[in-house]
Amino acid sequence: MKKVEAIVKPFKLEELKEAMSELGISGMTVTEVKGFGRQKGHTEIYRGAEYVVDFNPKIKVEMVVDDERVEAVIEGIIGAVKTGSVGDGKIFVMPVETVCRIRTGERDAEAI
Repeated sequence: MKKVEAIVKPFKLEELKEAMSELGISGMTVTEVKGFGRQKGHTEIYRGAEYVVDFNPKIKVEMVVDDERVEAVIEGIIGAVKTGSVGDGKIFVMPVETVCRIRTGERDAEAI
C-alpha cells in the first residue's frame, strides 16, 4: 500500500475529487494548507500599505491506495489539476506498513 499526498490549488479540489471517484477511490482526507515553492510569494497593497504574502493557500489531499493503483491515481491527479502554470502543485508517494479501521478492526486492504 502507498499513501499518495497531493498539494494542489484550492479551486481544483472538485475536479480532483471527481477524477478519484471515477477511479474508484472511496476515501480521501483534505486539509487546507499554505506554502510556497518556485511560485514564491507576492506583494499586495492593503489600505495603502504594501506587504508581502509569503505563503499561498493550497489544498493537501491524502489517500491510501493499493500498490497497483498508484500510477493510475497519479495520472488521474495530474489530469484533473494541471493548468500548466507555476504553482500547480506536487504529488508525494510514501509506503504504508499497516492500515487499521478502528470501528471493525479490519486491517490493510480490507481497511482501505
